[in-house]
Amino acid sequence: MNHEEENELFNQLEADLVADFGGEVVDLGKARTARESADASGTAVPDSDTTGSGDASADPSTAAALDASGDAGVFGAGDPTAAVMVDGPAVAGPGYLGRLMGARRRETLPPWLRSATEFRTAARWAAGHYAHLVAYHGLRSPYYAGRLALQSPRGAARFVGGSLRWMADREGEPVRLAAVRREDAGEYLKLSRQRDGRVRLRTLVLALAAFIGLGSALAMYVLAPGWLLAVSATTVVLAMGSAGGRADAPVVSRAVELPKAQKLTSDIVLRALGSLGIPAINQAQGKGRDGFTFTAPITRDGPGWRAEGDLPYGVTVTDVIERRDRLASGLRRPLGCVWPEATPEEHTGRLVLWVGDQDMSTAKKPAWPLLKAGAVDLFRPVAFGTDQRGRWVDITLMYIAAVIGAIPRMGKTFLLRLLLLIAALDVRAELHTYDLKGTGDLDPVGERVSHRHRAGDDDEDIEYALADLREVRAELRRRAKMIRSLPRDICPESKVTSELANKPGLGLHPIVIGVDECQVWFEHPKHGAEFEEICTDLVKRGPATGIVLLLATQRPDAKALPTGISANASARFCLKVMGQLENDMVLGTSSYKRGIRATMFSWKDKGIHYFVGEGADARIVSSAYIDAPTAETIGLRARKLREAAGTLSGHALGESFDVAESAGYDLLRDILAVVPAEEPKVWSETVVVRLAELRPEVYGGWDPEGLAAALKPFGVTTVQVWGRTEAGKGANRKGIDRSRILTVIAERDGNRDAG
Repeated sequence: MNHEEENELFNQLEADLVADFGGEVVDLGKARTARESADASGTAVPDSDTTGSGDASADPSTAAALDASGDAGVFGAGDPTAAVMVDGPAVAGPGYLGRLMGARRRETLPPWLRSATEFRTAARWAAGHYAHLVAYHGLRSPYYAGRLALQSPRGAARFVGGSLRWMADREGEPVRLAAVRREDAGEYLKLSRQRDGRVRLRTLVLALAAFIGLGSALAMYVLAPGWLLAVSATTVVLAMGSAGGRADAPVVSRAVELPKAQKLTSDIVLRALGSLGIPAINQAQGKGRDGFTFTAPITRDGPGWRAEGDLPYGVTVTDVIERRDRLASGLRRPLGCVWPEATPEEHTGRLVLWVGDQDMSTAKKPAWPLLKAGAVDLFRPVAFGTDQRGRWVDITLMYIAAVIGAIPRMGKTFLLRLLLLIAALDVRAELHTYDLKGTGDLDPVGERVSHRHRAGDDDEDIEYALADLREVRAELRRRAKMIRSLPRDICPESKVTSELANKPGLGLHPIVIGVDECQVWFEHPKHGAEFEEICTDLVKRGPATGIVLLLATQRPDAKALPTGISANASARFCLKVMGQLENDMVLGTSSYKRGIRATMFSWKDKGIHYFVGEGADARIVSSAYIDAPTAETIGLRARKLREAAGTLSGHALGESFDVAESAGYDLLRDILAVVPAEEPKVWSETVVVRLAELRPEVYGGWDPEGLAAALKPFGVTTVQVWGRTEAGKGANRKGIDRSRILTVIAERDGNRDAG
């Protein structure tokens, strides 16, 4: 017999079994066909398996989309406007230990404690500063004592008057008068009783102090020795004199005039950023937000303040750098004090703002370490300038080819001369210096230590330089063969090292070539192409063989600084330039877009430049200032070092350079001389042998590859030439076409009858 409760339970279970949960039976064949047709038409049909879960109800939004579609068999087969979720499931972030391991640690010690050089500099500065304070105030101490003695009566009167006012409770009088004005009798009586108690107590204290003081003074007068009386009386007089001083006439004057620099605060930074006119920052600040998120506290960094943070989304550091003048106005600081920078290891919206106490162009700089003593190893870093914070910046001259660009009168030649002075202090280095401006700015180096030196751009100067470069290129080829022939244990990296340079027998000493106004070479109507070809070769292959090329120009364009040279230079110095093209020619393509802009330097920023090299990103550096007389002194010191080492040579010894033997030849006409008209095409190896017989001092080390490289500037290329070997066997090898040589000579000389 069934009970009523059993029937009720049965009915509930039956209802659960037949309940409609929104599901339906799906024909798998039809579903696959629908999916294939959707894929063919380019419509994405998400697979529920790709969500990482077999339960669509795990994501409420997905379940809602399924319900709205009314078709659970094919996702999205219902309403075409149904939203498709694109964000994946949240990924658990790193734990506490993971965040600690990825955290960036701040420096424990300040920079001046981590560097011996900076510590010595700071110690010397501190010792000099306090020695100056002691000497300054010590010399004026009698004057200070006299002033204080004259002011002591006024101070005594102030002391007595102040004591009496304190005894009479004069400080409470304004409160009592206020009670009288309010006609508040109760409060006034309360204040009066309080005053009476204070006056009685203070009168007692003052009388007791006077009794003890006068008694002690009388006892000292009777019992104390004379020197103690003098010291006590002097102390009292000086104390009274100090109390009698005036705020507008201090007794002790300042020994050091400190620069007045306002402390950098977050409010000042936000105010300055808001004045730049950048819409994203202004919109954020207009809605009550800061528009800038500080990622570190504002701290002292050298002689200035450092602020670091993130700009709004879509705003880059470049947007701030190009408004540097507005930023300086917003900070109320001189332009030379404000230096916004990007952080290469972070995103492009991470701004580092350094605000100096003094203008970088006028701030006092430390003395150059090599100013009075010291020698150089070109294979090791050497200080050549300071950054905005006054820290030394090093450069290693070996293994580089450098370009220096700037508009006139910004310190380009001074910087080149500084680098050449550094090279001159290495007694192993062989210097070749060319002052194509002709003013003698490089003479302190050239006349004292250079192996080859010339000032001017006359025809004989150009011929001299060309002959020298041809010799240097031949030396490059010799060095390449020498390095290749050395055992791996002596030359493991296939490049010149300091140890190899110390062995005179190998002839692998450093060669440093410095050229001021190099555009004169490359724009020369007759020899410009050859100058470009040789210099490009030296820039590409010279560093590994110990040959360093330093080129300076005041016109950094494609003609004055050929692309093959500017693109391969490993060190770049850019002082003030006027436009984006010049900026990128010196600092590299897209430097301007990345915020590295030498256009932001002002006219007074002489010697200040962007430096790219030494394994670091672009840095702003102020080169050490070495004027002409100081350069002469350093040049003489370098000469004495070379005389002691026995490495002085060439021009510095007064030796003449026979240009006629090297530069007086004409390669094209020499080829015509050794290739008769009966031979229209000749192998290159045959030509170099004949050229070596014609001028052994010039063509002695040439090979077919060298001949092809020498002909390239003239527009002559080698071709395949059929010929026969000495054994009579036919062969196809690289050679020259004599008719092409004739055509080039005719075009060059303007004479169509060149043959």
